[in-house]
Amino acid sequence: MDIEAIPGERWFPKESNFEEDLCEYWGDWGVCSEVDTLKAVLMRRPGKEIEHFDAAAVRFSQEPVDIELMRKQHDDVVNIYREFGVKVFYVENQREDRPNAIFCRDLMFMTPEGAILTRPGMAARRGEERYIAEALGKLGVPILRTITGDGMFEGANAMWVDRHTCVVSTGSRCNGSGYEQVKYELNRMGVEVYHMQQPYSNIHIDGLMNPLSNEAVLIHASQVPYDIIDMLKKKGFQILEAPSRTEVRESFGCNFVALEPGHILMPEGNPRTQELLEKNGIKVQTVDISEIIKGKGALHCITAYLKRG
Repeated sequence: MDIEAIPGERWFPKESNFEEDLCEYWGDWGVCSEVDTLKAVLMRRPGKEIEHFDAAAVRFSQEPVDIELMRKQHDDVVNIYREFGVKVFYVENQREDRPNAIFCRDLMFMTPEGAILTRPGMAARRGEERYIAEALGKLGVPILRTITGDGMFEGANAMWVDRHTCVVSTGSRCNGSGYEQVKYELNRMGVEVYHMQQPYSNIHIDGLMNPLSNEAVLIHASQVPYDIIDMLKKKGFQILEAPSRTEVRESFGCNFVALEPGHILMPEGNPRTQELLEKNGIKVQTVDISEIIKGKGALHCITAYLKRG
């Protein structure tokens, strides 16, 4: 007796990678640059969390915060982004005991395939990331990894150089476990990761170094390791050294956001740095964020990138 063979499935899977599928199935998200044209961001407008807090406990300045002015200054930044054509999305919910939640960059790091959800180093910030996850979920931004175990990592501990190169720093806000978890995800995407040891006096890369274009980067020379600068130089970057320690540390002259290559939005009050950049062909817009700076963060800190280029 001849029994017919069981037929094959006669179908084949769609053989594409996640980055190729992202726009079709999730949305137009993805970042692999600090300077390509800014298209979409995630931000947290200051809410109830800034109305009552212990400044010392959350590492804010001891100067009183003008709450309504802080909100207005945040709105001013958002308006500049929107005028440039950037889509601005908000983190709607947040714990009421987390005034640092305005600094969204620390809570996620965007890649070409989606977001890495961070795990803040400071106890007074831990838990903010839950609401970033909620916002990303509502938008349809894929979360590739949540930093877990004993890992610590904040988004400002990573800086894109190009699609295949990223700097990740370790220090008080990113430990070895967090670094390895991020490195694994980036390596999987074909990204070479350069380790940067964060100085004891700083917590994030964007207080020390920030690309201005695909050809130039601003650095706080005394605080950036030689190996990192050597790598950037060999990739063809012009190295511009911030002329004022005061402007870097007090008025956050390095903590800017590139709107497009060679065009940045910088905190108001950094005349020496602005002059240096303009002399080197960089278009500089400024905005007053004096109240936001009282939280010891600035423009780059409050802006989580969702789409560039």
